[in-house]
Amino acid sequence: MAKILYIGPDTGTSRHRFHALQRLGHAVKLVDTFRAFGGVGTLMTWGFQTGYLGLEHLITKYTLQCIGSELFDVVWVDNGETIGERLAGELKMHARFILNHNLDNPFTARDGHRWRLFRQALPHYDLFATPRASTRDSALARGATRAIAINFTADEVVHRPIILSDADRASFGSEVAFVGTWMPERGPFLKRLIDRGVPLRIFGPRWNKASEYTALSPFVTCRPLGDTDYVKAVAGSKIAIGLLSLGNEDLHTTRSMEIPAIGSLLCASRTNVHAELYLDGTEAVFFDTANQCADTCIALLADEDRLKSISAAGHARNLRNNWFNERLCTDLLTALDPVLATV
Repeated sequence: MAKILYIGPDTGTSRHRFHALQRLGHAVKLVDTFRAFGGVGTLMTWGFQTGYLGLEHLITKYTLQCIGSELFDVVWVDNGETIGERLAGELKMHARFILNHNLDNPFTARDGHRWRLFRQALPHYDLFATPRASTRDSALARGATRAIAINFTADEVVHRPIILSDADRASFGSEVAFVGTWMPERGPFLKRLIDRGVPLRIFGPRWNKASEYTALSPFVTCRPLGDTDYVKAVAGSKIAIGLLSLGNEDLHTTRSMEIPAIGSLLCASRTNVHAELYLDGTEAVFFDTANQCADTCIALLADEDRLKSISAAGHARNLRNNWFNERLCTDLLTALDPVLATV
């Protein structure tokens, strides 16, 4: 059993990995550095836009007060945008190893100054883990001591098949769904599906920012989804669309694992990573363009037996692949020191 200080948001996939470490039998203490801002939204926004300019002392003080004089085997930093060079140095004095696991891409221009502190702290980490080979290579070029690429994951407990009630079907049922946040390239793509007659529903935040929102709005449930509603939105669809974040240089995403884990049919962008994960046309379906995606969805909806066969095969392949959080946690601890993964 390892004693782990987990520094990350107590929300979303970060919380999933925290619970996975606990399920594995490790002693885990969570510190959410965003709580240093006391719930003041303007500080959060300022921090995201400036790389936490002027807030580093507040974050460092809060974190060190939370951990006191405790010592750990590992400090596991999820994301790490709030962790500067000084705090990373202090954390190394509290543990044998300090790890950063980051699902985003801190080395592209998409997020502006958001990653300013992270880039300064990067050389202090014993291991930097990312779901992209390109991000791994950028980290090594920017001074990372050691960097590895490891796939996105679903969660064993959160992402699994469920039976929807009639009320859930009314709220979340769809023929085809995209569940995710608006990004500039996603609006035109999904509008093209709608124009082609795909019976689409869109769930997620920020879609009101889309220039296509007037056309999209009848099909959009525009709000963030917690774990339960996210799973219902995916489970309620016959086909779930998996789009990449171009600004992150993604070749797969958490949806690539979560959608088949929940049991819906994954219809995703064609990439070499997706091709390694699932057989196209048998365990998932892939597309190169919006028109190709529309053609595929329309054809599958007209062939219910084939749709169900691909969904079932994709779910079975997903389970065999075993890209879930408990494996991820074990693999990363093993990468630091194989003894850490034993309980």
